[in-house]
Amino acid sequence: MAGGTSKPGSDLAMTAAAGENPQPTGVSGLDPSTGMMTLHTRIPNDRGTLSPWGRLSRRSPLAALILQRLGLSLALLLAVSLLIFGGVEALPGDFATTYLGQSATPQAVANIRKELGLDQSATTRYFQWLGGALQGDFGTSWASKQSVSEQIGKRLGNSLFLAFFAAIISIPLAVALGMLAVQFRDRMPDKIINVVSLAAISLPEFFIGYLLILFFAVQLGVATFPATVYDTMTLGERLSAIALPTATLVLVVLAHMMRMTRAAILNVMSSAYIETAELKGLRGLTIIARHAAPNAIAPVVNVIALNLAYLVVGVVVVEVVFVYPGMGQYMVDAVTVRDMPVVQACGLIFAALYIFLNMMADIIAIIANPRLRHPR
Repeated sequence: MAGGTSKPGSDLAMTAAAGENPQPTGVSGLDPSTGMMTLHTRIPNDRGTLSPWGRLSRRSPLAALILQRLGLSLALLLAVSLLIFGGVEALPGDFATTYLGQSATPQAVANIRKELGLDQSATTRYFQWLGGALQGDFGTSWASKQSVSEQIGKRLGNSLFLAFFAAIISIPLAVALGMLAVQFRDRMPDKIINVVSLAAISLPEFFIGYLLILFFAVQLGVATFPATVYDTMTLGERLSAIALPTATLVLVVLAHMMRMTRAAILNVMSSAYIETAELKGLRGLTIIARHAAPNAIAPVVNVIALNLAYLVVGVVVVEVVFVYPGMGQYMVDAVTVRDMPVVQACGLIFAALYIFLNMMADIIAIIANPRLRHPR
């Protein structure tokens, strides 16, 4: 360097020759088009500063959101398991005293508590129960001395059978009625659907169940009560047995799903592309089915998932009313005799199903978002 001056970029060359990593914020040079000195800014490479999760979020925000939702669901399920175990522990009374009666000697009570493992600390029993639950082993029923997992397997199948047929009837019917209400909005069909749905929402499920039993089982004699199912029944006999509880569940969840479908589609109907479709001369139902409904899928899927979760979790009351041998009836019987392993297992399974269905709804809503599917 002569005369105390240097060429542009000579400092960078010297730094690189010395084995250092140059990270300039800008380099000056002569712009040939204008003949003026300009500063060329170089954006630093942030690959080394971002964490693996940050790089994944930048490259694929869709996958990052799905993984985040999975992690949150697992954390929530763990918290719910702790809440269930702690709630059962906080219940007053003691199974050993209830099982042996008031005349039981202290030694007999202590023996029963030791046999059931109740003499151990709550922390030890929680981790033993959680470890067994992760392996599908919920222990042994205190009342029947049978495996809780085997008993739940039979009852859960019955509950899912009931919820499945209620879902395949209520979901298409709710979407169709919601679209019909939008097509005839503010007219007589829309008003009738709204009034009937409000009445159905206002009535509790046990009241609807008792009304159906009164009319169809007692007065008309065309339905089966109680709704008892067993292994040797044919599919037709099973469907006949669950007709009334299925109708009760359909009436309970149909109104909510239908109203939310109507609201979601009406929100989309004010969009500009709907007006364009109307100007092209398309029919009302065609516009709703082909243009409005697909773009309203996210809120509709969310409300459907919530009601599906209710169909599985909220069957407790319906199963008790119709004496249906499902998970709800099994849980109520266990609470009556203070069979805590059964109560904990049923509560955890109900929570897991509820969290899983809500997680699936969130994932479907994420995938349905075009901004996440096609990031810029």
